[in-house]
Amino acid sequence: MSIKDNLIAINQTIPKDVTLVAVSKTKPNEAILEAYEAGHRVFGENKIQEMTQKWETLPKDIEWHMIGHVQRNKVKYMAEFVSLIHGVDSLRLLTEINKQAEKHNRVIPCLLQMHIAKEETKFGLDTSELHQLISSETFAALENIKVVGLMGMATFTENKSQVRKEFASLKTIFDGLKQKLPNISVLSMGMSGDYSIAIEEGGNMVRIGSSIFGARNYS
Repeated sequence: MSIKDNLIAINQTIPKDVTLVAVSKTKPNEAILEAYEAGHRVFGENKIQEMTQKWETLPKDIEWHMIGHVQRNKVKYMAEFVSLIHGVDSLRLLTEINKQAEKHNRVIPCLLQMHIAKEETKFGLDTSELHQLISSETFAALENIKVVGLMGMATFTENKSQVRKEFASLKTIFDGLKQKLPNISVLSMGMSGDYSIAIEEGGNMVRIGSSIFGARNYS
């Protein structure tokens, strides 16, 4: 199956109102161009430097999503072009994104990352940290970022009911947050192995890599 065929197959399983982020991390430009030529425009990277190199050389109508953990000192490299930052897990990071966005006269859309998995290694806020963040005066003063929704990753497990429960809990947090931030609209959850459950539980943005591009290159 070609990348184009994979994209067609996946798009047939995803409702029209769900955004597919093609996870292109570690993939060469040729693979991204193959997806681009098949009509796809939204790509996700997890390393800022790699994403910046790709942005410099690939078509300018590509939407680049930063889906990995973000180090504050690297924000400046992507502030000029990034379309959406998925993994914002602190007010300090949000403040830095705001500062770098201001330099480029931009408002950068961001997702707040919630910790919903059983694993300790996953990043993210808990609900009390979330409400503390959005209620703070610092947050209210940030004019060059826009929180457009939430992101979360389920536990890496074969236990589908646990995954479903975690996605359902994120949807509940999202619905609650809408009371305070009525304009949020993006719920990014679900990857190659669990995106269908994520969509059933209310997710409207999924991140899929290996099912489109084949197995990941770690070199």
